Amino acid sequence: MVAIPTLYANVLEQEDYWKQRSSEFDAYWQEKAKEAEKANLAAYDDKPYEVVGNLSESVERILLGKQDGRRLLKGKSKLNGPCEATNPIDACWRCDPNWANYRQKLADCVQGFGRKTVGGKGGPYYVVTDPSDSDLVNPKVGTLRHAVTRTGPLWIIFARSMVIRLTQELIVASHKTIDGRGATGLIQRMPRCRWGFVHVVNNDYTHWIMYAIGGSKSPTIISEGNRFIAPDNIHAKEVTKREYSPEGVWKNWQWRSINDLFMNGAYFRESGIQLPVSTRDMLKGKPGTDVSRLTRYAGNLKCIVGRPC
Repeated sequence: MVAIPTLYANVLEQEDYWKQRSSEFDAYWQEKAKEAEKANLAAYDDKPYEVVGNLSESVERILLGKQDGRRLLKGKSKLNGPCEATNPIDACWRCDPNWANYRQKLADCVQGFGRKTVGGKGGPYYVVTDPSDSDLVNPKVGTLRHAVTRTGPLWIIFARSMVIRLTQELIVASHKTIDGRGATGLIQRMPRCRWGFVHVVNNDYTHWIMYAIGGSKSPTIISEGNRFIAPDNIHAKEVTKREYSPEGVWKNWQWRSINDLFMNGAYFRESGIQLPVSTRDMLKGKPGTDVSRLTRYAGNLKCIVGRPC
């Protein structure tokens, strides 16, 4: 008889405790949202066409075999051939055998609209040693969740290859770089788009499990000059996936395929009204048949310390 009101009181105390914690969490993330908005405004570029033009020129220099007026660095690739990066980001770091000693140089290799971001540059290294994700409120030291929720810049690397199964979405605090070089990927491909305008150009998509290009919240997606080699699974041949919206809604989203190459039964489901697309907003894409050459050194990097990737 005495235990019943005691138990009820304990339940009420727990409810009050979690209400208080919930209020604390809301205030915390509201403050984080304000900080993120300030960072976004600082990084905003009011001349988007110049940004795209600069990136196009950088890509063109790489395709011509030159970078900053010099021949590309030579070394050994993962195929035991010459290291010939075919995009400006890879050319910035990948052929250097001492890349592991200068990991934060990667922040200087950023192109396009993200070129003003610094990530964790200047901060200490954080080594993820524990693949668990069991405590969301007080993450264990050494876990990825503990790393990304710290304040201040951090350059996050991994002690070894590991499988991390998240129990909840991972919200990354500002000024963090998750450097997975040397660790292994994903069951879906990129990009996963929300809102905005996305131009996916000259990528090689193979062996996806769910889809290659996904989106929600009415993004405009132009897929140009990509190669899509579908998996053998007959239920995963479609390149595209619209999420969280019925067909009656997403049929109005502007999704287009231009000069893509489809293999092994892959197909792209277009949608929206056929509207002209301004090339001023886009990179100069090559046709999908050129992707094999453009991406011949791309893919999951087997980076070994002391050797080019």
